[in-house]
Amino acid sequence: MTTVVPAGLVRLHSAQDQTWLDDLPRFVAEYLDRWELRSDGAPGHGMASLVLPVRCADGTAAALKIGRVTEENAGEGAVLRAWDGDGAVRLLAEDHERRALLLERLDHTRPLSTMEDEWAALRVLTDLLARIGSVPPPAGLRRLGDVAAAMLRDVPRLPDPDERALLDTCVEVVRDVVGEPGDQLLHWDLHQGNVLAPLPGSDREPWLVIDPEPLVGDPGFDLMPALSDRWDEVVASGDVAGVVRRRFDMMTEGLGLDRRRAFGWTLARVLQNCLWDIEDGEPELNAAQVAIGETLIAAYSR
Repeated sequence: MTTVVPAGLVRLHSAQDQTWLDDLPRFVAEYLDRWELRSDGAPGHGMASLVLPVRCADGTAAALKIGRVTEENAGEGAVLRAWDGDGAVRLLAEDHERRALLLERLDHTRPLSTMEDEWAALRVLTDLLARIGSVPPPAGLRRLGDVAAAMLRDVPRLPDPDERALLDTCVEVVRDVVGEPGDQLLHWDLHQGNVLAPLPGSDREPWLVIDPEPLVGDPGFDLMPALSDRWDEVVASGDVAGVVRRRFDMMTEGLGLDRRRAFGWTLARVLQNCLWDIEDGEPELNAAQVAIGETLIAAYSR
């Protein structure tokens, strides 16, 4: 039976890598045979991967994940092996060249974002960041110093004066920290949607990290996804700056970070995300990134 690639994944990647999309059904068939799996439901997808629920030969529920080959996911399998299921999804098998992973199956219907108390959810995420960041990074991962240096070479001068001022400030602050990029293992994309509950009846802990895009650097660079999480709720609070400051302070305190240094590396993340918006041809910078950047500059740049 041929796997049908989800329409959402086709929309995301048809302009980038049609060959990969065309090959996905064949890849799935190969791994079902190689790893003695059988399909156990309809395929889903992330931003750059197909995920198929499967059963192993012994009946174990698992998930087959096949991603596009990119720099960002090059170390995913190595990092999952290093975490060894402690606070993170377990890796069962890997084909690194094709970015194919066989993972323990988690409950995709219960991400951390379903927790009603947003502050309790942020405490869970902060604890997970601390745990996974304490593991020594595997060899060969990308380095934040290289990423940040490349960003500083590629900053355009925007026509809008407010956007231009924001990027200029980010560049100035990042230049102050780029010489000390850090050496901790980073997830790079740890928002509440990338923390899932285990399957019901499992003996696993309540929340587990998925989908790392591994990087080695300063943990302040890992705060942004959580700062911009559930942004509609932040806006609805009527106090965007207050919520951003509280989130930032909770996370830096919970992780034991130097606040000034974390401020610098969070602005590096603002700069990175804004550069991506510009590269994608967006007519204006993302409102959440602008609000977070301006809030932190007002609070911590003095």
